[in-house]
Amino acid sequence: MDFISIAKQRYSVRKYTGKKVEPEKLEKILEAAHVAPTAANRQPVRLIAVQSEEALAKIGNAADIYGAPLAVIICADHNRAWTRPYDKKQTVDIDASILTDHMMLQATELGLGSVWICYFKSDVLKKEFSLPDNLEPVNILAIGYADEEPASPDRHDEMRIPISQLVSYDTL
Repeated sequence: MDFISIAKQRYSVRKYTGKKVEPEKLEKILEAAHVAPTAANRQPVRLIAVQSEEALAKIGNAADIYGAPLAVIICADHNRAWTRPYDKKQTVDIDASILTDHMMLQATELGLGSVWICYFKSDVLKKEFSLPDNLEPVNILAIGYADEEPASPDRHDEMRIPISQLVSYDTL
């Protein structure tokens, strides 16, 4: 499948079957994160792959993962982050987002559904997983087999603004 087809096929899954994600599929998803680019190759992201009932319950204290059998907590490592010298902006959110997107698209190619979760209690997640101060949970990627009808790959034609409104050339 080509990239645009995978990107159009991906949608936010909010209902999962109980089927576990196979270890070989999880490995491919994590490999997709591993090869994702980061600013200055600092790799300031740490992942927690959560599969056990106990660990999934810990996430449940901080967020709704919609019954997914697998969740990856994407954490920014502020000690490793690249900082833009002009305004001191750290790029950890950008780096974490790139890794998340790579994993999400790899999951889609493997026939899995996912949803990117930013609505969670960060303080609860930090406590439940004993995260040190330098690690900030940025998002959670819930992954599993969808138990709902897939969204139409053609939905972008109706749901997105036209490219002409998205892009300008040489000036805004």
